[in-house]
This record gives sequence, C-alpha cells and structure tokens, in this order.
Amino acid sequence: MTQSISRRNFFKGTVAGAGLLALGGAFAAEEKPIQGFEDKASNTDKSRVWTPISDRKVRVGLVGYGVCKFGAAFEFQNHPNVEVVAVSDLIPERCAELAKVCKCEKTYPSLEEMVKDPKIEAIFVATDAPSHCQHCIEVLKSGKHVASAVPAVFGNLEDADRLFEAVKSSGLNYMMFETTTFHNDTYAMRQIYNAGGFGKMLYTEGEYYHYMDTPIDSYKGWRIGLPPQWYPTHSNGYYMTVTGGSFTEVSCMAAPSVIPEFQPDANRYKNPFATEIALFRTSEGGMARMAVSWDTPGLGGEMGRVRGQKGSLYGGQYEGKADISGIVLEKPPLPPGVDVGGHGGSHGYLCEEFVNSILQARTPLVNIAWALNMTVSGIVAHQSALKGGELMKIPQYTL
Repeated sequence: MTQSISRRNFFKGTVAGAGLLALGGAFAAEEKPIQGFEDKASNTDKSRVWTPISDRKVRVGLVGYGVCKFGAAFEFQNHPNVEVVAVSDLIPERCAELAKVCKCEKTYPSLEEMVKDPKIEAIFVATDAPSHCQHCIEVLKSGKHVASAVPAVFGNLEDADRLFEAVKSSGLNYMMFETTTFHNDTYAMRQIYNAGGFGKMLYTEGEYYHYMDTPIDSYKGWRIGLPPQWYPTHSNGYYMTVTGGSFTEVSCMAAPSVIPEFQPDANRYKNPFATEIALFRTSEGGMARMAVSWDTPGLGGEMGRVRGQKGSLYGGQYEGKADISGIVLEKPPLPPGVDVGGHGGSHGYLCEEFVNSILQARTPLVNIAWALNMTVSGIVAHQSALKGGELMKIPQYTL
C-alpha cells in the first residue's frame, strides 16, 4: 500500500530554494537582505511548550561579525541558558557593533586573546572559512567547547585530520552549524529515516545554487574564485544530516565558467570551475548526486530529495509503504525570545542544539565526524573534477 503524506503540510510557508547561506554579499542598493536570511519559514509545533532542561547559563564568547554578521545571527544572545560573556572581531567597528547587538560589554581584539578568558566555557567561531580549522583548534586547546560556521575545514585534508584529533583528544564538544540540519524538509526526513520509513536510502539529491556573477566582498577576498565543492555542506546535508552516514567515493564532473573570477589565472585557488556536480557512493551502498553551482542564474538555494527502499520524500510529500502517521514531523518549540532565524528557520535550532549538548554532556548533532564527512567529501570531489571525473576514495571519520 502506497501512502501519500501531506496531512500536516510541514512545508507550509517554505519557499523552495530560499535557504541560501553565507555566500551572500553585502546589501544591495535597495537594501535587500542577504540571501537566506529572509527565509524564516519554520514548521515549529506551536501546540507544544518549550521546557528548560536546566537553569544553568553556558558562558559563551562570539567571534566574527563580517559580511553575514553571523556572530549575532544564531540567537545566543537571546537564549535563556546562555550568558554572552565577550565578543570579538578583528575590525574594531565591527566588534563594537557586535557587542551592542548582543548587549555585551566585554570585547577582545582577536580570538587568540578571547580564548585566554577563564570565564568563557564555549565559543562560536564565525570567522572567515579559511580560518575555521585553526580557530577551532585554538578554542579546544584552551579547554573550551566550540561551534563553527561552515565548512569545518577549507580545502585541506591534512587540516581535517588535525581538527579531528584535536576534538578527540580534548573530550570537548564540537559542532558545525550546518543550516540544512533544521530545514523543515530535512528535519522531517531525519525523523522518518530514524523510524525506518525510508529503509535503506538508495538515492539522494542535494543542491546548493547561488549565482555569483559579481565578486563578493569578504575578509581577504576568500570567496573570490571559491571551488564550489569546497563549500559543499548545504547540498551534502541532504544525505548526511538525514542519515548520519557518509560518502565513500566520488566522481565529479565540472564545467568552465564564463565569470571572470572563475578563470584559473584570476583567483588564488587556480580554480576554473563555478559548477561542480558530484556522484557519490554512500556508506549504505546507495548513491547521491550533489550539485554546487555559482554560475547558473535562476532558482537558487538549498534543496534536496530522498528515495529509499520503503519510501521517498519529494516536495513535502512522503510516498511509500511505511505508516508514518505516528511520527512527529514538526520541529519542537524554541525558548521564549529565541527566533527561528534564517536559512529555513534553522538558526535558533542550531544554537539550541549546541547549548543543550553542553548542558546534557552529550555529543551534538553535526559533531566532528558528521562535519568532516560533509566537508571532506567535497574537497575530494573537487580533486576528482580537476582530473576529469576520476573515481576517488574519500577519507572516513567516525566517533
């Protein structure tokens, strides 16, 4: 018997493709918001009431207030179980603005200075992507829990190993704030998958499309010419945050770009591609097609579909053999005063998950293994693209 499920319409209000992340540039002349931040569609179950698990406040430091102003975007300053102890940004004006937004008096000129503060027990790293790995290692070395914006590492497999060992040896919590984790669709997919509603996942599609025909201002211009599969977590999340699995091998095809910044002699990465389409083998033995593109105008965003032996989920509907009527597909309520935030209403939930993982002394979602499996598979995919689609093995990370 095939079952079509849309009874609670858990995608209500969601605009397909609205969930774009940090590659958005500064506000345009008409003051349009950065792409993705405007997407606050969330299927939060309003019939339930948030219940605190503790009255303790985690003492948090926030670092980074650049183009996307991510230091204040994830609601730490509004969470009842958080005290924002200090903030930091290398640029004094930005640091002052972050302090004002978070109502925090203590500031530091750099992360390196902040980690010395014994009052801080956890730090959210929202610095430039090339610095994520080193900054997270510095936080862990100081004896503090750490959360990071995506990606976990930036184009470097050796950095992945360094970060993995740093997390393991520290015994502290690490979490990557991958926004697809709490999209309406991926949250529902994860609930159905964990309940057996998909069975073995045979085929998954994930897509991250963000048209970038104009160079995006960022710290030291790190986004200019960025290899698409070095920023792969928004597409890869449609398999990995649903199943907790990984990709084991990849063949990736790519095409030259007409955008000037994506010519090999025009960017620091010697990268000729702005579109890379990867075909992965999954740890379940299935397949996944993951697309990242900067030079295809039109519908953009983070989106995906899943097909399993027992059922599939496309466009908000589950079609399959399993009875999923008892599975809660809506996201739970957040604390009063904590907004769901942008990128598919994911920001507040990522904060809540990280804070609760510390309070409960447990491993968070998007832990170091998930984070590196999501990130490293893209690094190898780009290597495959440079070799004309050669099939390549992918390093695996497990806790």
